[in-house]
Amino acid sequence: MADNIFSKIIAKQIPAKIVFEDDRSLAFRDVNPQAPVHILVVPKQDIANVAATGDETLLGHLLTVAAAIARQEGIDSTGYRLVINKGRDAGESVPHLHVHLLGGRALQWPPG
Repeated sequence: MADNIFSKIIAKQIPAKIVFEDDRSLAFRDVNPQAPVHILVVPKQDIANVAATGDETLLGHLLTVAAAIARQEGIDSTGYRLVINKGRDAGESVPHLHVHLLGGRALQWPPG
């Protein structure tokens, strides 16, 4: 597995506030939240970014998990945003595929 912070969280080498885990994914609270609810949903499989996977089933699973967590967090009725960054210019800072779940306040558009 790659040597990055998300891989270490998945391996339980670094503590995280985990909100969901199954055999394919792990979701935890972002340590630098950009909204009242800011949760990262990551595959347990080592995938560098969204362009590095052709696994539609896994991508669908990550989005489905994010939607379920939004319901669990009580933000599905008011709205939430799902973000997948790819590359430095998009703000990607960890080379491991991850979905940001953001909500709990009105989010601005356009982002960035």
